[in-house]
Amino acid sequence: MNDEDGLRQRRPLRAQVITEDNPAQATRANSSYSGKIFRATFAILAAAVFTPLVAAIVLLESPIEPQVISLHDPPLMTGALEPNLKLRKAERMFEGMLVGPESFANIGDVLYTGTADGQILKIEDGNIYTVARLGKPPCGTREFEHTCGRPLGIRVGPNGTLFVADAYQGIFEVNPVTGEAKMIIDSRIPIQGKKMSFVNDLVLTQDGRKIYFTDSSSKWQRRDYMFLVMEGTDDGRLFEYDTVTKEVKVLMVGLRFPNGLQLSPSEEFLVVAETTMARIRRYYVSGLMKGGIDMFVENMPGFPDNIRLSSSGGYWVAMSTVRRNPGFSMVDFLADKPWIRKIIFKLMSPDTMIKLVPKYSLVVELSDCGSYKRSFHDPDGLVATYISEAHEQDGHLFLGSFRSPFLCKLNLQDV
Repeated sequence: MNDEDGLRQRRPLRAQVITEDNPAQATRANSSYSGKIFRATFAILAAAVFTPLVAAIVLLESPIEPQVISLHDPPLMTGALEPNLKLRKAERMFEGMLVGPESFANIGDVLYTGTADGQILKIEDGNIYTVARLGKPPCGTREFEHTCGRPLGIRVGPNGTLFVADAYQGIFEVNPVTGEAKMIIDSRIPIQGKKMSFVNDLVLTQDGRKIYFTDSSSKWQRRDYMFLVMEGTDDGRLFEYDTVTKEVKVLMVGLRFPNGLQLSPSEEFLVVAETTMARIRRYYVSGLMKGGIDMFVENMPGFPDNIRLSSSGGYWVAMSTVRRNPGFSMVDFLADKPWIRKIIFKLMSPDTMIKLVPKYSLVVELSDCGSYKRSFHDPDGLVATYISEAHEQDGHLFLGSFRSPFLCKLNLQDV
């Protein structure tokens, strides 16, 4: 190999200029740039979402002024309260033919109920008939409920007439044959300077002389019951009406959502559901304890609605909402956090809130002294939902609801 060949083979190497623009560094640069874009986009989106939210929390008025509610930890669901599926053995009846059959009364085999469209209905031989209408249409929406009327508690008087508590209008006596409805107590007339905004349940003495009834609030109407619960308003009252003297007496004040009530079989006392407080109070109407008040059942596994007699001498109590333990109860969690409740109703409507309530259905039977005898459950509300009352008749429980488009019938021999 000569020098020329060697020179040709050993070509000089080109000088490399080392810069920062190699592929790895370029990738890091691109990644850093993309990260900046992502963070900027996220910040813009977060600002777009949270700025109106913060503005709403600061600027919007809350419809409620919540009070601190003192609730005990819910009782464990054990023993007589052990969860089961017994309510799923109930039969749905008249589905889609009536809405919100809140309460029941029977004359013989004929069943009567009041519904969300302001009607008093008769159920006989598998058919539904209209007995009376307490308000006037249109009906079916929250906007018109106060003029449509909303019959809640219903009872049979000693003369075979129906006594009905209408949430907006007051107490009526209804002739089940002619349909004539006579107003006995007008809720527009204040009692001791306070109006009645939410007449709820009633019960009569056997001779018909006295009518006891609850007004759940002087501030909130029935269509605003979620506001009443979440505010913790303590302006509910228990009344006594004398059908002879026409005098109304206030028996109890300062109640948080007084709801269903029932006279004891001996007519010595009343038991009154105080829904927001998850308890039942007792008021003595006769005997040595007359005028006395004590606790009948404290810290219940749910928020009690209507109370009715059981054939065993005790009481059926329907739970509008359950306080699960073990489990989570939204009302219990929010009870001592009024500021959260205030914010919630700045951002949510009552209809939205009710959709967040679990459809756990529960009915309990209490003894004559208030101890738990047994309970019927439907943990997911697959059959019975939003139960307002358990009415016993001829070995069956008729289950009412404040919003479901059906009623349920449970054969007690099956459970």
